[in-house]
Amino acid sequence: MLADVRSSHSFAVRMPSGITGQPVLIVGLMSGTSADGIDAAVTEIREGKVHLRAKLRGHAYLKYKPVLRRRILETCLQGTVSEVCELNFVLGRHLARAALRVIAQAGLEPREIHAISSHGQTVHHLPWGKPPATLQIGEPAVIAEETGILTVADFRVRDVAAGGQGAPLVSYADWSLFTDRKRPRVIQNLGGIGNLTFLPPSARIGEVLAFDTGPANMVIDAVVSELTSGKSQYDRNGMLAARGKVSDSLLSKMMAHPFLGRRPPKTTGREEFGSAFVEPVINEVTRMGLNTEDAVATVTAFTAETIADACRRFVFPRLRGSVSTEVQFILGGGGAKNHTLARMIRERVGRGEWLSHGDFGIPESAKEAMAFAILGYETLRGKNSNVPSATGARHGAILGKIILP
Repeated sequence: MLADVRSSHSFAVRMPSGITGQPVLIVGLMSGTSADGIDAAVTEIREGKVHLRAKLRGHAYLKYKPVLRRRILETCLQGTVSEVCELNFVLGRHLARAALRVIAQAGLEPREIHAISSHGQTVHHLPWGKPPATLQIGEPAVIAEETGILTVADFRVRDVAAGGQGAPLVSYADWSLFTDRKRPRVIQNLGGIGNLTFLPPSARIGEVLAFDTGPANMVIDAVVSELTSGKSQYDRNGMLAARGKVSDSLLSKMMAHPFLGRRPPKTTGREEFGSAFVEPVINEVTRMGLNTEDAVATVTAFTAETIADACRRFVFPRLRGSVSTEVQFILGGGGAKNHTLARMIRERVGRGEWLSHGDFGIPESAKEAMAFAILGYETLRGKNSNVPSATGARHGAILGKIILP
């Protein structure tokens, strides 16, 4: 089945010893659009009969200090060339530190790790630019230098170069980890941005549907931070939203955002749902006289409704007969810990069996780091790992750049 995504010009790259035939250990690193820290996952990967098999061997989280988080967020939208240059190396050191920490916590030595696979930090993503472009930083040469481990990084640019939007990339890992022989599945990740992967039963790679649904935690976190004057950075367990009442008027205005009306393939980020989106929302909250709980409840409902709307328009029409009642939804990412958000999503979607990544032995916060470990593994095997039906790329492509130790 993997042959479905291999282009005719695929080739084997230089492999570290042990990468073929036997289980390998790869550290996946992920710093998301929320820019709150780095998730690191030691992932054991081996070949299966149809799909790859991945097992989590260790997980660690390196939280950014508030001053670094502010620096990242400011640089994402208005950083100078000098600031981007310096932050590239600063984040490279933090990523290396996260890799070494998770290796130690897993009871392993760096020499036992075959490779590090780093998503890096997106500072700007312009899939609709002229020309389309994307930029992730967190210098992989620094990671390789400070760990002594082969490093794969900068995955999105090759897909963009091939005419894709550079996202979502985790859909390849979703296909590898969660495809079921009999039941259709929807994997909904709730990071800063929400992304959805739909897997028909026994899906081949060309049958995968995946796209960004809109903001997940990004708008909620920003509104909480603004309305609490920075005392809270997010709505812990959804407690603020649980005490509030949704404003249908404000929700309707937010749902009019043009991104939500686009058809897949589509991807988004802070450029569309960062301060340029949040500031008018805060102004409306003030104008309407909403209290903090009502405002947070409304933006939480906004995330839930974007997901429900995406399912109604793009997923449910693909379900056939009795299969429509058997669909399984798998919620993951940091937003899955927000109980109010998870409840609102279930209520607004209105059907299916609801599961979590934890039901498959994958901690919510480790999933994306594991996904990039899988992408790095395929890069080292010289195999394509983008999903053209999801990103819009003209063809499958080997993703990432390899830095030898």
